[in-house]
Amino acid sequence: MNLAKGRESGFTLVEIAIVLVIIGLLLGGVLKGQELISSAKVKNMVGDFRTVSSLMYAYQDRFKAFPGDQTQTQLDNAFGVAAAQACAPAAAGQCAQNNGRIDGAWNAGGAGTGVLTDETSLFWQHVRLANLATGPTAIADPNYRPRNADGGFIGIEMAGAAATPYIQNMRGSFFVCSDGILGRYVKQIDTTMDDGNTAGGSVQAVPTGSARNTAPTATVAIVDGNQYTVCAAF
Repeated sequence: MNLAKGRESGFTLVEIAIVLVIIGLLLGGVLKGQELISSAKVKNMVGDFRTVSSLMYAYQDRFKAFPGDQTQTQLDNAFGVAAAQACAPAAAGQCAQNNGRIDGAWNAGGAGTGVLTDETSLFWQHVRLANLATGPTAIADPNYRPRNADGGFIGIEMAGAAATPYIQNMRGSFFVCSDGILGRYVKQIDTTMDDGNTAGGSVQAVPTGSARNTAPTATVAIVDGNQYTVCAAF
């Protein structure tokens, strides 16, 4: 009699243990990969805020004026005739040439449409022509406005350039804002750059699409999967 024929085939405990270990390693690798991707995004976004502020200071140091604020004559002398464009038409709080400030809102229209209504829109053309930043210099180019790692827009505005700050009661000489940032990154950005409190300090956040002068969202109310606009004060 062949007893082996009567035995049922199956996995041994050792084989099951090996499979579980392999699954655990795979899951660990996936989670670690996601963590690395998240960390890279946060590092990239933090770099955006700091880079934009550096662009303004570097341009001011070289040309003794703010990018976006110069007259056409000043721009022609700096970059050649008609290479750069001055803001027009004149409008209080949006386009007041050579007044020692960058007028307009960080998310002002015009960038990417060819309409020069705000100095904040022209900021990018001028810093790029000065070889301080890369990117298209044609206002009408659809890729003119820079984007963050989550695909949201990045912009700059000065305190007092609009009737009220974009985020209610936020204080600073100027603000760099970036929208479309997922909540899970918002908290990491604030912890890295400030105090971990998204409703206070030099880094604050509001839901993307919020109206100007919206009160900041507290850290405990930040939803990981929702999108926010983060502003950093300098």
